[in-house]
Amino acid sequence: MSLTPLEPWIARKAATADAGPLTADGPTNDGGRATSIERPFDPGLSPLAPRFSQSAIASFQLERLRATIELARSRSAFYRRRLATAPEVRALADLARLPFTTADDVRDDPLAFVCVSQDDIQRVVTLDSSGTTGAPKRLYFTRADQELTIDFFAAGMSTFTGPGDRVLILLPGETPGSVGDLLASGLERIGAVPIKHGPVRDPGLTREVAVREGATVMVGVPTHLLRLVRTAPPGAPRPPVHSVLLSTDHVPQAIVKAIETAWGCRVYNHYGMTEMGLGGGVDCVARRGYHLREADLLFEVVDPATGAEVAPAETGEVVFTTLTRVGMPLIRYRTGDYGRWVTTPCPCGTSLRTLAHITTRLSGPVDLGSGVRLAQPELDEALFSVDGVLNFATEARTAPSGPHLAVALQISSMADPVRVQELARAALRTLPAIAITPRLSLDLRVTTEAVTAPTLAKRAIRVSL
Repeated sequence: MSLTPLEPWIARKAATADAGPLTADGPTNDGGRATSIERPFDPGLSPLAPRFSQSAIASFQLERLRATIELARSRSAFYRRRLATAPEVRALADLARLPFTTADDVRDDPLAFVCVSQDDIQRVVTLDSSGTTGAPKRLYFTRADQELTIDFFAAGMSTFTGPGDRVLILLPGETPGSVGDLLASGLERIGAVPIKHGPVRDPGLTREVAVREGATVMVGVPTHLLRLVRTAPPGAPRPPVHSVLLSTDHVPQAIVKAIETAWGCRVYNHYGMTEMGLGGGVDCVARRGYHLREADLLFEVVDPATGAEVAPAETGEVVFTTLTRVGMPLIRYRTGDYGRWVTTPCPCGTSLRTLAHITTRLSGPVDLGSGVRLAQPELDEALFSVDGVLNFATEARTAPSGPHLAVALQISSMADPVRVQELARAALRTLPAIAITPRLSLDLRVTTEAVTAPTLAKRAIRVSL
C-alpha cells in the first residue's frame, strides 16, 4: 500500500527554512523570502525524502502559528480586539488558551478580518446563510492564498491521479479562482488533463461527455455522481473511470457502494470548506479517514460545550487555525462539524494524523420528541441503499397529534415507484429514532422531479415549526 503523498509534501514544506513573517506574497522564510509559490508540489518527489518527523512538523506549526497571530494582531481589526489580552503562545498547547472564532464573527464583519490591502485581494467568496434571514459570510483570498490551495490540490489528487489521467471536474469552474478552476490548475501540475464541466444538471449529457472525453477520474458532489450511475440506461457506454473523489457534503457509504458497483472504480473522500481555503484533507489509498493539510492548517477536536480538547478517539467539534494564509487568517475557527481522531496507525504507513470521515454537524440531529434525535446520515444510509433513489428531502415538524416526518424521494424514471416506496418505507422503519418515537406520522412521497434546489449546499433535515 502506497504512502499518502501528503506526507512528503508536508515534510518538504516543514523542512524549507525557519519561518519568517507572513506577507501579502504569502509565507516567507527567516530571510523574508516567499516560500509557498517558489516550491510547489513536485509529483516526482520521492516519498522517502525528506523524512517526516512529528517534531519537525510541530516546530513548523508553532512558528507559523506565532507568525499568524502576529499578523492578525497587527493587521486585523477583529483580532486586534479579540486577542488584546490573550496570553503569548510559546507552545502549541498554548493555542487552547486563545478564544474561538465563529461563523457569526465572520458574518458580522468580514472586512475586520482582512490583513492586506484591498488591492491584494484576488477572490471574494460569498456564502449564503443556511437560515432564512442571516447575512451571508464573505471570505477574502490573495493570490498567495489561492496558490496554497492549488498546491494542496496537486498533492492530494496525486493519491489516485497520475500523468495522463483525464479528470472530469463536476464542480463550478468557470470563474477564475473558483474551486473547479483551482483544481484544474493543480491537476495540470501533476501532468493530468483537467476537463471543467461544472455540476451535473443533465446526467445524460454528463455521461456523454465522460465517455467522449475518456474520463478516468471524476470529482463531484455525492448525489450528483449517484444520479450519473442510477439514471444510465441498461447497456449504456460506461466511462473508463478508475477513481472518483466526492466532496462538498457528507459521503454516505450507500452512495460509495452504488458508484463502485456500477463503475468498478474506487471512491475517495475529501474534507474541506471555503473557510479552510477549500481544501482540508483527503483519503489515502486505505480510505479510512482524511490525512490533513497540516502545513497550512492546525486542527483540534474540542468539546462543543466546554471548548476543552477531547481525549483521543472521542468525538467533538472540529476546530482549525490557518497557518499560512495572509488575506484573511482565522484563529481557532469552529467548523460546526463533529469529528474524531483515528488513533490506530494508518495502513499506508504515514506518520500523519488521521481524522475520521465527517458525517454529522452539531446542528444536524433533529429532536423528534421525548429526547429521540434523528440525524441526516441515518436517513442517507437507509434511503440511498434503495436502488432507484437519486436524492431526497426531509422535513420534520411537531403537530398536535404528535411528531410528523415528511420525506420526498426523487427516483429514476426507470425505477418502479411503488416498489421503491415500499422498500424506502421499510428501510426507514429500521431506524431506531423512527421505530421508537411515539405517535410519529411518516409521509413518504415519490417523484421523478427534483426535490432539492440545484445548489452545492449541504443536505440537512428541515425543521418546520
